[in-house]
Amino acid sequence: MDGRPVLVCTESEDATADLVIAELNRRRVPVLRFDPGRDFPSPVVLAARLGAGGTSRTKSGGGWGGRLTVGARTADLSAVRALYHRRPSPYPTGSGEQAARFAAQENRRGLGGVLGALPGCLYLSHPQAIARAEYKPAQLDAAARVGLTVPATLITNDPMEAKAFCAAQPTIYKPLHAGAYEVEGEPAGIWAAPVEGGEVDGAVSHSAHLFQAQVPKVADVRAVVVGDQVFSARITAPPGVVDWRAEYQSLTYESVACPDGIRGALVRFLAAFGLNFGAFDFAVTADGGWWFLECNPNGQWAWLEDAAGLPITTAIADLLENGASQHE
Repeated sequence: MDGRPVLVCTESEDATADLVIAELNRRRVPVLRFDPGRDFPSPVVLAARLGAGGTSRTKSGGGWGGRLTVGARTADLSAVRALYHRRPSPYPTGSGEQAARFAAQENRRGLGGVLGALPGCLYLSHPQAIARAEYKPAQLDAAARVGLTVPATLITNDPMEAKAFCAAQPTIYKPLHAGAYEVEGEPAGIWAAPVEGGEVDGAVSHSAHLFQAQVPKVADVRAVVVGDQVFSARITAPPGVVDWRAEYQSLTYESVACPDGIRGALVRFLAAFGLNFGAFDFAVTADGGWWFLECNPNGQWAWLEDAAGLPITTAIADLLENGASQHE
């Protein structure tokens, strides 16, 4: 039996990661789960070594070796088969005393740096690749380059530019980052929403804004790509709903085939960023056209597995266990 472990980096409560870990446990694949941003420097202990004369080296003679210990469990860093970078807590930035700020940055660059440079390790996906792919301007450019259809888009802090763009065609506004936001102390989502030229005012000058031509869609598709496998679900919302994420209780789902041309483009998109996973959102028009909206390089998928019968857990476990899909 292959005793090389899979590292799972995620927050303490992550039902999506739980599905994958349960499948790996069923296959008797060793798993070491921890949250780098919360669990280091305790209970996680790192002892990484590199270079001639070290007591722990890879079989090829290079790369990081040593050990990572979480409580009573230890992983050989030179023998990690895969790292599943799910949704770990951010490394603390450090506040207060200078020594605390210094330690926080050392932790992020030390543990995070070693975890991002493991020899022979498959990343799902590499943390730095995920970070690069989270920039929407880069996503939209990459999507156009691989042949996906992208709506006309304006990113600006100029109110006059925004007003003219919104007056020229039906337009939606969407945030550039899906971060935490509160309204009167309660968590709230900022959904994509229609905006008209007359609604644009000087507040646009306070930050960058993303405006996009509204696609006359009849449905949405979320396409989840694992390696080179594509799992697609058609999402139908009530009439008039622009952003289906605001109406989870009213949605219907069905598994749909991804057109071959789009399937190839999605794989090329991931390759451009060095990703092994992506959750893509498309608007679907009455003529069957798929319009690219965005890619979440670490997006949610577990609810679609049940709702549309998509075997995503199996595909992710395949990749983490074997470095390739069993369904090729």
